[in-house]
Amino acid sequence: MPPSQHAARSRTSIEPLRAWGRGLILALAGWGALISPTTLAAPLQIATGELPPYATQSRADQGIALEIVRRAFALSGHEVEYHFLPWPRAQQETKAGHFDASAYWGASAERRRDFLLSDNVLTEQWLIVHRRSVPLQWREMKDLKAYSLGFIRDYTYTPELWDLIKSGEIKGDATPTDLAGLRKMLLGRMDAMPMERNVACDLLSRHFKPSEAAKFAAYPRALTDSFTTHLILPPQGPRSAGLLADFNRGLKRLKDSGEHAALMKSVSCPMGWNDGP
Repeated sequence: MPPSQHAARSRTSIEPLRAWGRGLILALAGWGALISPTTLAAPLQIATGELPPYATQSRADQGIALEIVRRAFALSGHEVEYHFLPWPRAQQETKAGHFDASAYWGASAERRRDFLLSDNVLTEQWLIVHRRSVPLQWREMKDLKAYSLGFIRDYTYTPELWDLIKSGEIKGDATPTDLAGLRKMLLGRMDAMPMERNVACDLLSRHFKPSEAAKFAAYPRALTDSFTTHLILPPQGPRSAGLLADFNRGLKRLKDSGEHAALMKSVSCPMGWNDGP
């Protein structure tokens, strides 16, 4: 066979393969356009703990704060997966780099030192909850020395309150949970306890009879008007800085849209609970 005819036949037999290859490349390119980096990326692993109604396995949305974090990340193209642990362990393992982040935490000096902190997820409303039979009055923190005050060791509170508790100037009663604190107050074992308003309202509505909940009040003076809370990320994480920027951008969009404010209105207090003393 002349070389020219052999070459022609070879080109003819190769053409279908070339066409098939081009089709495969185009098909893969089409799929690539449909699959974004977010679709391929694994969900972010976020450590958290139980603090209804803000973070809890008992709600379909896993709590108000965790829903805010989820929606903020979603607006920046990330999915999240929560892991419920004891709060101290959630913080420790996040610091060690075992999780991408942890939600949600007060901005203590130690956390500012050890983590990257996001913009404010939500501002908590800390009040002194007390038995109505206790005529609680206070204007300055030192006024609380007159009462037996419950506290939880792992909570942030305020530096001034912690100083009074640790020095023994306030008669502190170490209590494992907010629910245990409310039950102690009901039994008359202590007078009052600093609590976040929505946390107290949620506990009173779910764990106490209306007649029992009516025995509690919250003094209207706030412990602080600037108790901000944050997503915390390990500073050594290779993605932490980028994730922080993504989260803050999504959080701003969530607030600007009004969705953040709507999520914050999902808790109501029992009838007559917050009337004051």
